[in-house]
Amino acid sequence: MKVLLTCLSRSWGGLEMYSILTARQLIKNNIETELLCYKNSRVHTDAVNCNIPVVESNYKNYFQLSGYLNVSGILKKNKYDIIHCQTSKDLWLIVPSLKISMLDTPKQMGSYIIKKDFLHKWIYTRLNLALAISNVIAKNLVDTTPLTTGKIELLHNSIDTGLFNPETVDRNLVRKEFRINDNELLIGMMARFSPGKGHEEFILAAHDLLRKYDNLRFMITGEPSKGEDNYAAKIKTMAAGLDILDKIIFTGYRKDTPEVLAALDIFVFPSHAEAFGIALAEALSMGKPSVCSNSDGVLDIAVDKETSFLFEKKNWMDLKEKLEQLITNENLRIEFGKAARKRAVEIFDINIFTTRLIGIYNKLIESS
Repeated sequence: MKVLLTCLSRSWGGLEMYSILTARQLIKNNIETELLCYKNSRVHTDAVNCNIPVVESNYKNYFQLSGYLNVSGILKKNKYDIIHCQTSKDLWLIVPSLKISMLDTPKQMGSYIIKKDFLHKWIYTRLNLALAISNVIAKNLVDTTPLTTGKIELLHNSIDTGLFNPETVDRNLVRKEFRINDNELLIGMMARFSPGKGHEEFILAAHDLLRKYDNLRFMITGEPSKGEDNYAAKIKTMAAGLDILDKIIFTGYRKDTPEVLAALDIFVFPSHAEAFGIALAEALSMGKPSVCSNSDGVLDIAVDKETSFLFEKKNWMDLKEKLEQLITNENLRIEFGKAARKRAVEIFDINIFTTRLIGIYNKLIESS
């Protein structure tokens, strides 16, 4: 079996990291895999560092003939059994390239798009299957694309629960680095700096809680997406204006995600809209109690009053009140943490995902 994964993105977040993880898992299971990406993008750099064979694309805009010709030649030469597109945007390169190369329809997986016009119908007729990473995405595919339910399958994103294991990760490494005392509760969120990730609600809730509790520290891990440095500066200015900069740690981008999560006492996932939420699944795997917005793909991961408290999205007062319940109840934090780890291992483990994905590939090949 020969697989081409595509991830045409210059950003670096959950989607891009997951593309790398998927490629590594397929290679680990002896599936011949290559990754189509932009040259010198973060995806390209990380793939090369992980010894993932890459296929470089010069595709920049829709209807770019040189991009189509480049990829059509690659597709014709390499004869992939499966083309697995990580985003719907990638389909606008892959489908015309297939048409130019006059290849038979491959087995493709894509995410969603939001129109049902003639061009989109032409694009989507070439898909054999779309993988939905959450129930909200499955519904969105039916509502907004020409796809029918028979061409959609739910396959949650996953995480390496062996890597994200509270029993094997030192909780104190990051706490010592940032001088977090043993008697301080560390509350953190992990997301790129981008509007809609909930940074404002996190800052406002932190400000209000710090007026009542003197044993709290807060941590924000992540970096701005391309072109969003101003938003990151705005969030830091907001914290400074509320006079809480001394209580909030901005770590920037970190590669030691398990260690960062291990340092936390409570994880916050305040995103306004999320297809899934890899960081949240990782926090569950690390046995962290959490407070999450009650929206979209979060509902596939967190279980209200079992692993987490759900709060009304964009409502920082509700976020603060839910956080306070965990701040004041250590036993509840422990209870939620145990349930979180159990759920992650049973549902979101990477080996479960990989077995299912390879099974889907084989089924599509057999039916072709």
